[in-house]
Amino acid sequence: MRPTRLGLAAALLLIAGGPAAAWEAPPAKPQRIVSLNLCADELLLRLVGPERLAAVTWLARDPRASTVADLAARVPVNHGMAEEILPLNPDLIVAGRYTTRVAVGLLTRLDAPLLELDVPQSVAGVKEQIRGLARAVGEPERGEALVADLLSRLDAPPPAAPGPRPTAVVLRPNGFVAGSGSLVDELLTRAGLENLADRLPLGSQGALPLEAVILGGADMLIVDAAPDAPPSLAGALLHHPALKALKHQVRTLSLPTRLWTCPGPQIAEAAERLAAAREAAP
Repeated sequence: MRPTRLGLAAALLLIAGGPAAAWEAPPAKPQRIVSLNLCADELLLRLVGPERLAAVTWLARDPRASTVADLAARVPVNHGMAEEILPLNPDLIVAGRYTTRVAVGLLTRLDAPLLELDVPQSVAGVKEQIRGLARAVGEPERGEALVADLLSRLDAPPPAAPGPRPTAVVLRPNGFVAGSGSLVDELLTRAGLENLADRLPLGSQGALPLEAVILGGADMLIVDAAPDAPPSLAGALLHHPALKALKHQVRTLSLPTRLWTCPGPQIAEAAERLAAAREAAP
């Protein structure tokens, strides 16, 4: 018999990023959990370990994209298709709000035990999501431990010196920048940097011409990519000769995407690298 499904209210709170205390706890710890989202992979592998995971996404095993590749190597993988998931007879399926929509739609119609994670845009939202998912899998203590470690690391770097902060712009594939109201923006602020994106034309969350980035006058250019990232058309802009030449004028930091694409404990390392780059800036 299929275990009791988590209530619809809990799923909606997961989507909306509601208070962690309001997330429903299951009547029993789910023992066959399937993840359809890389960010869910990372949290679940930290909260319950490989033993209670029936499958994670294939991306979780790629160390260029995942921070839990070693743990994921011990779990079967899926490619986000409902026909892969149902034979596993999961008692909990965790998906992302913007991923595997066809599979999520079918699983919803089949009344599968489904939870959907939103994309938090603040550290407070990250804390709520960790705590909420920890409750949903019956591991509130592990959730609190993850949150405590995250906050201690975020608060560890020394405060920035008084006076104007160095300006920075985060350049992502296809020329997208991260502006105000985003998790990246908060991490920049916590690291003692001023996000230049909102001053640039078409800034905030949009795409910028490369010329606007080069002429924007940032003290630091943060390239949201790892040096060993696989080639792609979206990432080609990040290897433009003009950006390489810019390295002789401003400090450039390559920050692996895996450290802040997903809202989990790994964002602490992103903040630490940003703070270290700020300290090293002339």
